[in-house]
This record gives sequence, C-alpha cells and structure tokens, in this order.
Amino acid sequence: MKARQLWFTNPYQTEIREQQLPPLAPGQMLVKSLCSAISAGTEMLVYRGQLPTDIALDATLESLQDQPTYPLQYGYACVGRVEQTGADVDSGWQDKLVFAFQPHASHFVATPDQIIALPDGIEPEAAVFLANMETAVNLVLDGSPALGERVVVLGQGIVGLLLSSLLAQFPLAQLYALDGIAERRASALRLGVKQVYDPVSDKQIASLKQDLQLPVQLQATPGAGADLIYEVSGVPDALNLSIDLCSYSGRIVIGSWYGVKSASVQLGGAAHRNRIKFISSQVSTIAPELSGRWDKARRFQTAWDMIRRVRPQELISHRVPLEQTGSMYDLLDKAPEKVLQAIIFY
Repeated sequence: MKARQLWFTNPYQTEIREQQLPPLAPGQMLVKSLCSAISAGTEMLVYRGQLPTDIALDATLESLQDQPTYPLQYGYACVGRVEQTGADVDSGWQDKLVFAFQPHASHFVATPDQIIALPDGIEPEAAVFLANMETAVNLVLDGSPALGERVVVLGQGIVGLLLSSLLAQFPLAQLYALDGIAERRASALRLGVKQVYDPVSDKQIASLKQDLQLPVQLQATPGAGADLIYEVSGVPDALNLSIDLCSYSGRIVIGSWYGVKSASVQLGGAAHRNRIKFISSQVSTIAPELSGRWDKARRFQTAWDMIRRVRPQELISHRVPLEQTGSMYDLLDKAPEKVLQAIIFY
C-alpha cells in the first residue's frame, strides 16, 4: 500500500510524497484517512521554521517524537477508517471510524493504543477537533474558573474559540475575548462570549480596562481587574497586556506555544507588586494536583461530550484536498483573517 503524505521540506515549503507502507506486523492496523484538521497555531510554527530544535515535536505522542529538523511530517488531528487488521488485532476494529494524533497522510499504520474509536453520533468532521478540544478542556482545568469571576481570553483562534465556548457555560460575572480578526470576534460572540475587543485598538482596550474597573495607579484595588486570563494568542507580547488587565492575585494561564518567538515581558511592575500567578498549561500532561482524580481517559471523555455540545464543525471555513494543502498554508501565512478552520480531505 502506498500512502500520500504531506512533508514540510523547508521553511515555507511543502510537498506531497508517495511512500510505500510496510506490510502489517502482528498487532497493527492500516487506517485510511478521511479528513484531518490543520491546527494553524502550531503548524504555522512548522511552516515558518519557528520550532525550537532542542526538544521533540511532542512529549508523549509516538508519531511526533523526532527532532524538528526538515524534512518532517506534522499534524495531530486525523480521522479515518480501519481498512485492514493484522494478526493479533481484535476483528472488531475492522471498518471502525477512529481518531489518531497522526501527521497528514492518506493512509497510516497504527496499533490499537495509538487510535481512539469515535463514539456513536460523532461525525468525522466533528472528531477532527478532538485534540484542540482536549487542549481547551485542559486549559479550563488548569485555570479553575470560579463563580462570579471576570475572565478574559486573549486569542480567538480555534483553541481560543473552543476555550471560550466552554467558559461560556460557567456562571461567570463576565467573559471577554480579544482578537485582531473581526470574523473570530464574531464567532466568539456566537459561542457565548459577552463582549469582544480588538487588542490593537487603544480605544477598545481603554474601554475594557474601564469595564474591569482598573485604576490608573500601579497597585490594584480589591475587585478590579480580571480574576483569570488565558493567553492563547500565540503572540508573546500579549503577556504584557495580560499583566495590565489582571487583578491583584489574579491568574494568567499561558496556553500558547511560542516556538522560538520571544518578547520582553514586564515583570518589574504590576506583575511583581500585584502577586500575579503565572500558570503554564500544556496538554501532554495533567496537572499534578488533579492527577488523583483526572486521567487522560476522563479528559478525552469530557472532550467528546463538549464536542457534542458545542458542535465545533460549524467553525470549518475551508475544505481542501491533500494535493492543495501547500496553497492553504500560504493563505494561512499571508491572510490568516480569511481562514477560521481548514480541513484536509482524502
């Protein structure tokens, strides 16, 4: 069996390669891909050559254990159907719809522990959101939003939108979202965010600060500022805006992966005096304080439940065949405002 695979060959360069897959070994299955989602936040780091070279692509996923050097495959949101099963594989897997943290390819070989069967009632184009919905669930767990809190989400890409859709279900005092792209702000409102702002508009940021009752002086006053802020924009400079908006003893959850991008973060002023807590959130693991009650199986089940409730497939803006993915990455690079969620089909 030959598989068509997407390869990142150099910064800003991709190609489709045809590779002969090895015969199935005992315990393996052949999966034919139906669709996969481009996760623009991380995949554009790959496309632009902005990945750090001293760590593996992922801490836990077997398919992404290589060092990030070109040429490489990437992607982690693929849905397919089991086409063949090897020896020692339960015959019940045959023809099942499955999700895999698998780079973009028309076919791939996997073992049962590397795939997840789709629950009843979940369509393939909804299931491709599992990885990002799991990230959104993890962000909620790490931030612990509480009754009556003011919450701000910086960044309304797909992860930010999914996160906002989950936060909208909490009894918060207020939920704000910020993004520089108008269509993303409109989507946030449809998903339940109460107010949206353009972070590059000084007038709108001033209005947000007024709504948060932030004083002019450095020392925050009780009840002023956002209790909880999520930074998921992928822009390191957004951390300084997070600090400006945060309350005394507030929490800033950093969910972005910046790759090699960096910024000068102002830690000597309000961040220091106001006892702000910075929380790094990463979906490869579960926070130690939660691991006695939460494991990955429970988190996956919650993510599936949220997919049923939120219907993220309604966020899909583009569907492209594998052979045209190069033009889609070019569009995401040059005109990200034109793409909400791109799906590859095979």
